[in-house]
Amino acid sequence: MDFRAALLEQTRAFGDLIRSGDPATPVPTCGDWNLRQLFRHVGRGNRWAAQIVLERRNEPLDPREVRDGRPPDDMDAAIAWLDDGAQQIIDAVDRVGSDARIWTFNGPRPAGWWLRRRLHEVTVHRADAAQALGVEFELPPELAADCLSEWIELACAGGRRPAALDLDRSIHLHATEEQLGPTGEWTITHDEDGLWWSHNHGKGSVALRGPAQQLLLVAVRRKSAVDAGLEVLGDAAVWDDWLQRTPF
Repeated sequence: MDFRAALLEQTRAFGDLIRSGDPATPVPTCGDWNLRQLFRHVGRGNRWAAQIVLERRNEPLDPREVRDGRPPDDMDAAIAWLDDGAQQIIDAVDRVGSDARIWTFNGPRPAGWWLRRRLHEVTVHRADAAQALGVEFELPPELAADCLSEWIELACAGGRRPAALDLDRSIHLHATEEQLGPTGEWTITHDEDGLWWSHNHGKGSVALRGPAQQLLLVAVRRKSAVDAGLEVLGDAAVWDDWLQRTPF
């Protein structure tokens, strides 16, 4: 997947949604935020990530220190500010090199890590804006599947307490799009080796089956499994517990 192109595309689509709505519209999937706050969060977040990369930081950046971190009041200028922030991430990664080790909240990672992270951040928040405005939201299956993979990686990362899954429990997710092949399956396991995941086919304590986009939205708690039309097999309490321990 071309993360650079996808980041720009999803950012533009997010901006189009913001432009179409009342900035005061509540966003129920983001606590007490409205569209204006969601927009500022995404736009400043991109500039925050770009500055971390460009400065080759080995520690977090205070969001209050993000350069040009507030959008202009004029809507056209604000959308340009949003789009430019996404481009800044790409430019920063290209300048320092994709393999340069940079601070992330999961330990040092190659700078290119931030392209994927910010792509999927704006993708999920575009879903938030679409739901708030009551409009359709669609993703290519490949993008939805990678977004889900990245989220599972974050949820399984070390340092989470308590572990996102009890010992000897497992979860299997299965996307129904045949073109995804092995990348459309996810098995999450907590065993004596710790909490880990793979694209292996397997039987979990609980299994969820449905389109990749719906699996993603359920995993990040934007929809319930029932509302998403997913098939749930096995011990649903294991899935409910996973959701409680993995807020987006």
